[in-house]
Amino acid sequence: MWLAQDDPRKNTAVLASKRGNLKLHKSVRTLPKKGIILEPLCGKVFGPEDHELLLNQRGSLVGLDCSWAHIEASVEAVMKQTRLQARTLPLLLAANPVNWGKPSRLTTAEALATVLSLIGEDDQARDVLGAFRWGERFFELNREPLEAYAGAKNSQELVDLQFEFFDVHLDDEGEPA
Repeated sequence: MWLAQDDPRKNTAVLASKRGNLKLHKSVRTLPKKGIILEPLCGKVFGPEDHELLLNQRGSLVGLDCSWAHIEASVEAVMKQTRLQARTLPLLLAANPVNWGKPSRLTTAEALATVLSLIGEDDQARDVLGAFRWGERFFELNREPLEAYAGAKNSQELVDLQFEFFDVHLDDEGEPA
């Protein structure tokens, strides 16, 4: 779901869609009816329990593409209008030039590639990031956590694995601070 809040010449969703690696939706009405929407504020991590929806139930994977500066208002506006299941990602390091090395400050393309990697669609994940000179670096930076997350038996195990790779501090609600 593209909200057009960033420069389209630098936007990873726009660039990946031009390559044919993803479909860009400019309206909530055109979004698929069944699937997962990635949004970083929901608090429920995309885990093994969610794989079935994407792999066997023909659910769609949707990334919410908006500016980090407007994330709260954007999430609220979109989530009021969709029945897609909201999920966030486990901690990973951004490889994009704007947020290089920052935990969880991924671009939409990095986020979509993460889920594709976690469900075993590694070639498709690499295709999504193939348009970017830093794309392969994302997989290099996150190789160990991605492998561990992909092998998790459930969401709780996946969440716990984050502590092995990152110095995670939790806020009062149990979310990364």
